[in-house]
Amino acid sequence: MNKLTHFDESGQAHMVNVGDKASTHRVAIATGTISMLPDTFTMVQEGNHKKGDVLGIARIAGIQASKKTADLIPLCHPLALTHVSLDFQLDQKTSSISCQVKAETTGPTGVEMEALTAVQVALLTIYDMCKAVDRGMVISDVKLLEKSGGKSGLWKAK
Repeated sequence: MNKLTHFDESGQAHMVNVGDKASTHRVAIATGTISMLPDTFTMVQEGNHKKGDVLGIARIAGIQASKKTADLIPLCHPLALTHVSLDFQLDQKTSSISCQVKAETTGPTGVEMEALTAVQVALLTIYDMCKAVDRGMVISDVKLLEKSGGKSGLWKAK
């Protein structure tokens, strides 16, 4: 197993030096799900929430969050993102909404944290907008699906 890179030889936390790493096109895809009551799901699906377009606002929140990842996660490098997209899949059978984020950059370090942060904040935004009618919503299954670029190349979740 590889050693944890955010600790130096003496065990102190540090920001990894990526200065000598090759600048490559890097992509990360992450996902997560929020489950809710059927009535809450219908309200979001039909777009008749009194606060407005829940999914549209969640999409913007996720994009904003991806750009602020280095401000939230102490040892993340600030990245110049070249593209971030969020897609929502609604599942009426389970009254759940899945969010998938694709983040891209060209640089010396990956965009996994940006994709994962965007998923979390998008789902939290849905929770925030709907909590007045459903405090029991559950956010789950947030995970990295795929990353590519850099020395380690392509990785896909099993």
